[in-house]
Amino acid sequence: MRRYVNMVHISEHPQSTPKLRASLFAFLLLLVVSLVDASRRPPRSVTLSTEETVETYDKYYNYVDLTGRLQALAHKYPHIANLSSIGLSVEGRQLWVMRITKDPNGDTPGKPKFKYVGNMHGDETVSRQVLVYVVEYLLTKYGEESRITELVDTTDIYIMPSMNPDGFERSVEGDCGGQYGGRNNAHNKDLNRSFPDQYAGTSANPETIPEVMAVIRWIQEKKFVLSGNLHGGTVVSSYPFDDSAFHQRNGHYSQSEDDSLFRYLALVYSQNHPGMKTGEPHCSDAPEETFKDGITNGAQWYDITGGMQDYNYLHGNCLEITMELSCCKYPPASELHKEWDLNRESLLAYMEKVHIGVHGFVKKAINGTALANVSIVVASIRHNLTTGHNGDYYRLLLPGTYNITAVAPGYIPMTVHSVLVEEGKAQELNFTLAPVVNEGSGGITVTTYAMPSNNDLNLSTTTNSSDSTQHRVAPEATSNNSPPILPPIHQPIQPQEFRHHSYSDMDLFLRKYSSEFPSIVHLYNIGHSVEDRELYVMVISDNPTVHEHGEPEFKYIANMHGNEVVGRELLLNLIEYLCRNYGTDPEVTELVNNTRIHIMPSMNPDGYEVATEGDVRGYKGRNNSNKFDLNRNFPDQFFIIKEPRQPETIAVMNWAKSIPFVLSANLHGGSLVVNYPYDDDKDGLSQYSRSPDDKVFQQVSRAYSQENPLMHNGHPCVDLYRGEYFKDGITNGANWYNVPGGMQDWNYINTNCFEVTIELSCVKYPISKELPKYWEQNRRALLQFIQQVHSGVKGTVSDFEDGTGIPNATISVEEIDHNITTARTGDYWRLLVPGTHYITASAHGYTPVRTYATVSKDHVELVDFRLTRFHSDPNGQSPKGPQPTQNPSEKAFQSLIKDLSLGQGLEQLVSSTATENSFRYRRYKELSGFVRGLTLNFPKITALHSLGQSVEFRTIWALEISNRPGEAEPSEPKIRFVAGIHGNAPVGTELLLEFAALLCINYGKNPVITRLINETRIVIVPSINPDGREQAIEKQCTSTQGLNNAHNKDLDTDFFGNASQRVVEAQPETRAMMDLILDKSYSLSVALDGGSLVATYPYDKPVQPVENEGTLKYLASVYANNHPKMHLGDTGCTHNGQMGNIPDGVMRAAERQSHMGSMKDFSMDFGHCPEITVYSGCCLFPPAEQLPTLWAENKKALLSMLVEVHKGVRGVVRDKSGKPIVGAIIVLNGGVRVFTAEGGYFHALLAPGNHNIEAVADGYQQQRQEVVVSSYEAASSIVIEFDMDNSIFGLPRAFVVASAAASMTALVVTACIIWCVCAAKSNRQKDGFHRLRQHREEYDDEIRLTSMGSKKSLLANEFQDESESDEETLYDNKI
Repeated sequence: MRRYVNMVHISEHPQSTPKLRASLFAFLLLLVVSLVDASRRPPRSVTLSTEETVETYDKYYNYVDLTGRLQALAHKYPHIANLSSIGLSVEGRQLWVMRITKDPNGDTPGKPKFKYVGNMHGDETVSRQVLVYVVEYLLTKYGEESRITELVDTTDIYIMPSMNPDGFERSVEGDCGGQYGGRNNAHNKDLNRSFPDQYAGTSANPETIPEVMAVIRWIQEKKFVLSGNLHGGTVVSSYPFDDSAFHQRNGHYSQSEDDSLFRYLALVYSQNHPGMKTGEPHCSDAPEETFKDGITNGAQWYDITGGMQDYNYLHGNCLEITMELSCCKYPPASELHKEWDLNRESLLAYMEKVHIGVHGFVKKAINGTALANVSIVVASIRHNLTTGHNGDYYRLLLPGTYNITAVAPGYIPMTVHSVLVEEGKAQELNFTLAPVVNEGSGGITVTTYAMPSNNDLNLSTTTNSSDSTQHRVAPEATSNNSPPILPPIHQPIQPQEFRHHSYSDMDLFLRKYSSEFPSIVHLYNIGHSVEDRELYVMVISDNPTVHEHGEPEFKYIANMHGNEVVGRELLLNLIEYLCRNYGTDPEVTELVNNTRIHIMPSMNPDGYEVATEGDVRGYKGRNNSNKFDLNRNFPDQFFIIKEPRQPETIAVMNWAKSIPFVLSANLHGGSLVVNYPYDDDKDGLSQYSRSPDDKVFQQVSRAYSQENPLMHNGHPCVDLYRGEYFKDGITNGANWYNVPGGMQDWNYINTNCFEVTIELSCVKYPISKELPKYWEQNRRALLQFIQQVHSGVKGTVSDFEDGTGIPNATISVEEIDHNITTARTGDYWRLLVPGTHYITASAHGYTPVRTYATVSKDHVELVDFRLTRFHSDPNGQSPKGPQPTQNPSEKAFQSLIKDLSLGQGLEQLVSSTATENSFRYRRYKELSGFVRGLTLNFPKITALHSLGQSVEFRTIWALEISNRPGEAEPSEPKIRFVAGIHGNAPVGTELLLEFAALLCINYGKNPVITRLINETRIVIVPSINPDGREQAIEKQCTSTQGLNNAHNKDLDTDFFGNASQRVVEAQPETRAMMDLILDKSYSLSVALDGGSLVATYPYDKPVQPVENEGTLKYLASVYANNHPKMHLGDTGCTHNGQMGNIPDGVMRAAERQSHMGSMKDFSMDFGHCPEITVYSGCCLFPPAEQLPTLWAENKKALLSMLVEVHKGVRGVVRDKSGKPIVGAIIVLNGGVRVFTAEGGYFHALLAPGNHNIEAVADGYQQQRQEVVVSSYEAASSIVIEFDMDNSIFGLPRAFVVASAAASMTALVVTACIIWCVCAAKSNRQKDGFHRLRQHREEYDDEIRLTSMGSKKSLLANEFQDESESDEETLYDNKI
């Protein structure tokens, strides 16, 4: 069976006995003719030995018998039969395939390929014999029966009788139920569970399934059109899909795009089978099982993963169904003749269906040559196939009218409308595709309309251009009789002018080509050099301004060392070459259409301007204008780079992190070699430093060097460096010499991009007349290296539920310790060497999927992943418990948050909210007037509150911005922005004032800002320490004047929660902020400070470990990642000793400067609100002229916090009656706690991933839920409903109450008895009773204390005495 039973097919081989009815003369004539023609056409009536030809249909062939039988038949019928093996089984048996067709040793274009595969499960044996009978039947009836002759002449038939010969050898005749083994291969692997699966990937080790790997290679190579997989165990034809995303055991119909066609094909087999067509197999193991019309959808029957028929359809161009042939898996041999009779007609009729639908060729209009891998697209059927290497295709279709398009990269798509497909043979439909005409044309389509007969289809087509309309007559669409007129062989246009380009000259050159070729060229700059020259990048692609989903990004960078100029000129030549040849040269056109190519001719334009032509090995101009070597200036994995990060370096780092580059080369001069990572090692020695992708780097390096014979020779620059040798013209960087701070290593470690360094010339600055020589040496290599971006695997990681791409999903490859991540729309590219690789896709909140891919060297392998969310029910059922309702407005807001979190949403918001402002520093009086002015001008969305006064009686203002300021809205998240805790760092104050103005001015005008304000409660405290600010002095980057308040107290050391921790009373500023923080309604706080360039997260005190550190670090990274410099991790602050690389620009606050009593720690411990501190720049009080730049750097990051506060998890806690529960404790991941507010609402920010939530409230049963938090989606909303706690001391309430009642009754009875017994003894009785009552009262007191203690224990960490020790407060008060 395809799952548990394999159907057996039995083939009869009727004897062929020559009939000699002619006269003796005729016999002699026949003998002469046969002798003359023997070499060309063996006589059909010639018989083998009796053992070879007479099929008795009463025995099974073991492996030796099968091999001998097939070899004998192939030997006897060489003109129509060829026997080959596609691989070996685990135990070394050949996987035999008999090819049957006219001219079986050639490859006739246009002949559809068909295959049968049998005995996939070794103990399902009928199929094995039936397919041998089919082979014999086709061979012996060829030339005798017209039906068979036509089938063999027009079809390329491949028959594999046994895919699992090892399993067959272990099977036992008569075993109907598969009890004795043999189903699986010799590694005990079920071959029909081992193919890559569209929903579940695969977990099989390729080394354990050589049979499957051989078949996969076979499928990919041959491009079969139709196939049958023969099994046993029941009698039915099963069609795709075999499984679904839900993996429901049975009953779930999993429909493919060609569902109707599959049903038709399955019916062809079943309706020609006398038993199958009844739909009632009456198998003993399932006597009641029926199949309507003898067919079934695979998954509806029952769900299997890793099946072969689905793989054929999804990855092989081939439609395959599974035929179950017999109830008994391994019936007695006496049953074989019957099985052959039952299946013979079905097997033949099914093969004939390979000729339905449409077929034809796709050729180039320019020269008539075949176009391979062209997609044939049928409108309304979302399943394409591709042409073979001869340009031929076969598209099976049911009768009807279709619109069919041929699409190929670099060519104008051609659509034929109203193609009529009729019963019977396939309609012929040929396509000729013209290349994209010129660089100015855009959006070109070729539209045609089919005539009643596709054999007379002369097409007049129109090509629409943005500049002109050109009419042309396309070559005849279907006729193969008139070969096209061949134009002269195309020669690409070479650059015409070679010279050294100064910066001004280069500037004009780039602008010229940007103007001439606007449809494929986009010029932009990524920053400026020290001397303010633009760092230009030219993009060349068919859609150059945007990243197209699925299209890889590639970059070339040159002239990093200003005096190494050959790369600079070669890249300008390359720009000209690509532009001039696009649309006419196939190689260039295909590259440009399928790759987004970024070219930076000069990373160091300042250095170039001072370099000297003719410099052989000098250093003049090598460094930038600050005298720093840019290739020693990047953060390093092994060493701290102490030199300040240069503007050119920062620009390239930002650029590399903003675009999902896949492959890159850094062009240098001074030798002739391709140098690959790593460039240094931890010991600082010149020795081989291997990266995890060492093999990939060697592969792409050789791709370049092999196209440059002088480089590949390995003996460069013999006149300069006589002893230098590089095998194959490549070298590991550190093995050559150690380079800390290099750009190629930084790319590999910090981005998805694989970069190598290419040394192009022995002379650093050759004279201009030698430039043509360098172009000739390198032009093929430059193109070939770009081609390498299309190797390995690529695909999309998407959400199974809605199909949207998942950004930042991780792609990991087994045994390679280097992961990459998906781009914003879920697409990815992973360079790999040829071979089979295990690949896993994982993402926060999703179940990982693992599969394997077999990578070839000549094309990229497509591997898509569809991930299922953790909270999705596998059966498609709704989650249990109450669910929050969503109105359209809420859905729209969730969509807004997602848009702002992905793509260019936040960037667009930044650019659409520009405000006019002349930046300056405001002292207290002006600040007060400014915030009052906001409330006066925008009274509907602002409210101004006084938190208190400073030592010198200046008011500490808090500005609230909301659509309903002053009103409690517990369902909305509340965010706090504060600045100025240190008066000598006033940049944060000015940034928050401008931020407040931006929000107010754009409210009602910008829909995004309006919606964010409507859904958020924003509180801005611009200056906590106004007294210190009055003392601070502008342009003092390191001065402490104004740091403290008027009592000379650093306010960030004054936040203590317990009285025992205080020596003196809190400062008034501190008390004002503490009261605000203790409001406990905030979800997030962002504090702005100065003196560094980093974002820090709690704690400032030396707490180990930090609870919930993942979330705190994540929140800080959100700010840093939206800051153009901070995320690079280079503080560049020479005055404070912070010169090292800080990963992602984020660190724990205590690691920067540990101290007690900080505001962020108080916010965490007592306000239950995470607070991050952002240090906006190295200078504490920079000149006012720098404020616009600082605002531009922080604007996006500040807005990102307004978006981030809407993520995490939110919800409401209520009882069964719907009454909200206020003050319930929400415990996150077993540690951090938040409390429900009015209305039972709660909100907590959490890092992306899975989190456990526990809800606790006095008198209710504890509730638990698991939530999934996304980095780009609004908060998961949940409802927690409490049941009353029906237990007392862990026992059922009814039991405890009954026990208590019984105890009280017994106590009363006992007391009465004692009173009666003792009544006669008055004095002694009174004393005794008095003592008893006294003891009883003490006992009751103890009971009451114990009861109070049990209730209090639930909230032990939340109700602490003010007299707790410092250490207890430090650890117990954390939220």
